[in-house]
Amino acid sequence: MKALVQYALQKNAVEIREVARPEAGPGEVLLRVKAVGVCGSDLHQRANRQSWTVNAPVILGHEFSGVVEELGPSGCEGFHPGDRVTCETSAVICGRCLYCRTGQYQLCAGRKGFGYGVDGAMAEWVRVPVRILHSLPAAVSFEAAAMTEPACVAYHSVVLRGSPTVGDVAVVIGPGTIGLLCLKMAALAGATTCVLAGTERDAGRLEIGKRMGATHTVTTENPDWTALIQDLSEGVGADLVVDAAGVSDTFPPAMKMVRPGGTIVKVGWGREPLNATLDPIVLKTVKVQGSFSHNYPMWERVIRLMAHGALDVRPMYKTYPLSHWQEAFDAMESGENVKSVLLP
Repeated sequence: MKALVQYALQKNAVEIREVARPEAGPGEVLLRVKAVGVCGSDLHQRANRQSWTVNAPVILGHEFSGVVEELGPSGCEGFHPGDRVTCETSAVICGRCLYCRTGQYQLCAGRKGFGYGVDGAMAEWVRVPVRILHSLPAAVSFEAAAMTEPACVAYHSVVLRGSPTVGDVAVVIGPGTIGLLCLKMAALAGATTCVLAGTERDAGRLEIGKRMGATHTVTTENPDWTALIQDLSEGVGADLVVDAAGVSDTFPPAMKMVRPGGTIVKVGWGREPLNATLDPIVLKTVKVQGSFSHNYPMWERVIRLMAHGALDVRPMYKTYPLSHWQEAFDAMESGENVKSVLLP
């Protein structure tokens, strides 16, 4: 089968190769991939600037949907060939630790994900465990279902960790895939003022943000951009600030604009040192919450939101055949696309 492989730990060591079709073992199914999203992590791996361990050679891709092709020899109850499904990212877990036993398996120290730890879904077929499969309602397209994973990251960050309530002022910093979905989740959860912040380079994404629920957008090059939050909140500050930017220097403005007693959720990764005082957190008694990945119940919630039309991700993505993967990657790297989805 054809697959997009990162074949070495060096820059641009990614290409389409002919590889063996996988076989499903006990508790696994073979999935014919219908759609697979390109994540920022895939771009990092192409550039070999990832901060995680990559088991190269490895097939890229961890945001995907498809059709069950074959069942493993045992342990596949509840699924049948022809079923439409989408799949979580925790391909390997230990199953024994505290986190696995309490359903927080995304925190398992032995966790390995598709696309870096084990072969992913930028291929014609992928082998996946039944334990992380989810049935896909007919109302949800394969392309939209490939966005379930980042939508679950946003659901976890905003709804479960940020806990906005009706009437809240919510600010999302960073209009990438996760940021836009966090904005939508804040609106769905009841925030009536939803502000999306990005750079001037993000003008197109800020416009998409208006379609995803932003009541206001602001560019961070404006030296007074945080003052808008004070105006919108009658001088109090934002109830919730979600830092979805992939840099560290967005955290000081988050501390500045959050209200006393408010919440900051950090979901964007930033490798640079902070180089800022944390005193505003102490002074304002702010809750700072990290958020990583997702688990089974979150996926069921997000799929339900998609099926009922409450979460429409169509404004965010553009599709490409797998053979045009370079164009799809480049369009995201340049900011032309929020999300590229490959169709193997």
